[in-house]
Amino acid sequence: PGDQEAGELGLAAVPGRQAAFRQALEAAVHYARAVGCPRIHVMAGRVPLGTDRAAVAGEMETTFLENLRYTADLLSQEDMIGLLEPINNRITDPRYYLNTPHQAAAILEKVGRPNLKLQLDLFHCQIMDGNLTRNLETYFPLIGHIQIAQVPGRHEPDSPGELNFPYLFELLESLGYTGYVGCEYAPKGNTLEGLGWLRSYWESRGLQHGGTSKAAK
Repeated sequence: PGDQEAGELGLAAVPGRQAAFRQALEAAVHYARAVGCPRIHVMAGRVPLGTDRAAVAGEMETTFLENLRYTADLLSQEDMIGLLEPINNRITDPRYYLNTPHQAAAILEKVGRPNLKLQLDLFHCQIMDGNLTRNLETYFPLIGHIQIAQVPGRHEPDSPGELNFPYLFELLESLGYTGYVGCEYAPKGNTLEGLGWLRSYWESRGLQHGGTSKAAK
């Protein structure tokens, strides 16, 4: 994430921070290798303070593409995947550079490396664009990781909000998604209480706690 005390939230698209980005990426690879994690979120970063987004968009994209090619080369040596996550600039972070799956898809196409993928957080996607069914279908070939949180409170999937997660989970299954679904939400209580929705979901699907079929037993 860069120097968070100085207001940074990622470095990959920030002009003039290329050396710091490469150093941070190497550290991330070191940690990922140690814990056996094959995917790394490559954070784009924020539009610099005092600058107009449109005025620096070209320079930031050029920096992003350069850093992503370096990332892809480094991660290919480790058999790892780099992930790009659009973060909404309407609520969460007004200055974040990468905001929509459309923007991320265009960047991925320009870089053209198979070990760079889209990290699609349905919370951010709903806030920026909605149309989740079509967006999941359209961008499914690019998706390397899914994250979830209810909108607008960013709490558990069964908390009051706009998203129908049982439907979305079934859609992901029908599309053939076999990866993890990251629970990128703030529990309303503690973590264990906040996982109650998952037990209820398993039971609604005829599964035991742990996702195994009762029929198979």
